[in-house]
Parts: sequence; structure tokens; C-alpha cells
Amino acid sequence: MSRKFNSTQVTSTADAEKIQPDRKQLIQALSAYTEPDHRKALYQIANTFIPYLGVWALMIYTVVQGFAVWVTLLLSIVAAAFLVRLFVLFHDCCHGAFLPWRFANRLFGYISGVLTFTAFEDWQKTHITHHANSGDLDQRGVGDVWTLTVAEYLAAPWSKRLAYRIFRNPLILFSITPLILFLVVHRFPSVGAKKREKLSIHFTNMGIAALVLIMSVTLGFQNYLLMQVPVLFFAASAGMWLFYVQHQYEDVYWQRSDNWDLTRSGLEGSSYYKLPAVLQWIGGNIGMHHIHHVRANIPNYNLQRCHNEIPVLQAVTPLTLKGSFKSLWLNLWDEDRQKLVSFRSIKGLPRS
Repeated sequence: MSRKFNSTQVTSTADAEKIQPDRKQLIQALSAYTEPDHRKALYQIANTFIPYLGVWALMIYTVVQGFAVWVTLLLSIVAAAFLVRLFVLFHDCCHGAFLPWRFANRLFGYISGVLTFTAFEDWQKTHITHHANSGDLDQRGVGDVWTLTVAEYLAAPWSKRLAYRIFRNPLILFSITPLILFLVVHRFPSVGAKKREKLSIHFTNMGIAALVLIMSVTLGFQNYLLMQVPVLFFAASAGMWLFYVQHQYEDVYWQRSDNWDLTRSGLEGSSYYKLPAVLQWIGGNIGMHHIHHVRANIPNYNLQRCHNEIPVLQAVTPLTLKGSFKSLWLNLWDEDRQKLVSFRSIKGLPRS
């Protein structure tokens, strides 16, 4: 059963649109959905992990039997979809929200971390920092997408403006950048990493090295690359897109620290990315990011029910699949207009 607010009684979406929810009451209402369910979690592991391994088995078969390369590549797209879903389960483990037991979350987090090329403890640290600072203009730089304000861009030297334009180019941001992130950046500890985070990096790297060695000895290194690189490329690119549109859309919330509000940063600074049913399943309900940023320890399998039962969450305007593509051309935060704008929109403005 969902819990209702006390002083600001919300009984419909129309009511929700008229109020600014009290954080204490909202958190209390959301607490009804935070309890992990081991049966649902194990079912998700089964319907994600097993098919992922099954598609890998099919890819191996196509390579060994000498099928055309395009057959293996088509299968790699399917494998990538399951890998994206596996990363969402990994993500829930990082919040301690997937399984009821801390050790089980860490264990599955480490195992899935090897398969997703991401160290559990180190990524957990940077991701929690992202949650704590999301939407705060004065706390950018950890676990987020590089974003400059219009004023910062205009005041920057030409070299920084060029680097920023290259980075924000969709062809770079959703192809080369994700591969560099998962293959290179994730192999090293993050800035400020402590002993525990560093050990998780070493463990994950050893696990990946063992996986590469076993696959190379049994199938050949080139054959392994033929399978692993496309899977990682498609999954990383899709994952980068999901993360991008969760925090990079026209009316997203950004404020300086003095005016920053944690609840608004969740409800307004994280999108409700309303996807078709199949894509929502692949993404493990991660599109309901506005809920996740208000209460991060709600398991992915409870997010839809939470959204359906709490009207104030339904008041958030959804970002549709079609509408999300507009975000590709929104590159700078305009503090005066309080929205993301394109490079073209500031053309002709004087440099600072």
C-alpha cells in the first residue's frame, strides 16, 4: 500500500501539479517501496544473466562454425541489450537496493562488474557523489556529463571551447567516449579513491584479464575481440545515451549551491524517460529517474508501482523517445533563461 502525504494531501495528478512536495513527507511516502524482494531480484538475475550467457554461446557457435560476420554482429546487439539490463542490476547493487543482504549485493555487484567492465566499489563511490551533487552548478565534475554554462563557454580560451565542442559532438559522445570510459577510464581508480575502491579496481581488472585469457586460449584473441568489442560498444553507447538524457534535456534543473534544492534536483533535474515497454524492460525502469534521484534505494522492480501509486510523481512531464532526440543539440546551460541551449543559439554573442 502506498503512503499518503499528511499536511499536503495528494489524491490526484491534478492536485500534485499544484504543490511543491514537502521532502520529509515525500521520502516517507516513498519508503514503502524501498524493501528489496529476493524473489524478484533472483528472477531478474535469471531473466538477464542466463539469456546473456545464452546469446554469447550462440555468438561463439557462429564464430566456430564460420558463419558470416554480420550474423555474429546481429547477435552482439541482442547481447548488448542484456548487458545494459545487467548494468542496471549492478547499479541497484551499488545503492544496496537490489537484494536484501549487503553481502549479496556486493557479491553480485563484483561479478556483474567484471562483465560490465566496471569496478563495483569505485563506481559506487563516484555514483553516490553524482547523486549528492546532481543539478548543483558549483559541484560539477564527478559522475556527470561535462557541462558548461553559456558564460563559461564564452569566457573560455579557444582550445577549451574546441575540446568542449568535440566532446559534445554526438558522434564522439555516443561512440568513442563510451568505449574509452569502459575500456580505459574504468581500469584506473577515480580521483580520491581509497584502499577499498582501489582494491575493487584491481579485482575487476584481474577478473577481466582472466576472462580475456580464457576466451583467447579457447577461441583465439581475434575471435574474442570480434564478439566482445561490438557487445561492449553497443551496450556502452546505449548506456551513455540513457545517462545523458536522464540529466541533459531542455528544462532540466540546475542551480548554484546557494539556491540548490535536493528534492527539486530529483524531480526536475532527472527525467522521466517514458520508453516503449520493451525498451523499458531492457533499461530496468531506469527511465523513471526522477523517482530514483529522490529515493535512490528503491529497487528497479518497484519503480513502476511507486510511480503508479504516488500522484506527485505522475505530475512530472515525461520525456518521450521522440522528444529526447532534441537533447542531442542542447549543449550549454543558460543561467539567465534557466534551460539548456544549443551552440547555434549563442552564435554572435560576444566573447567574455
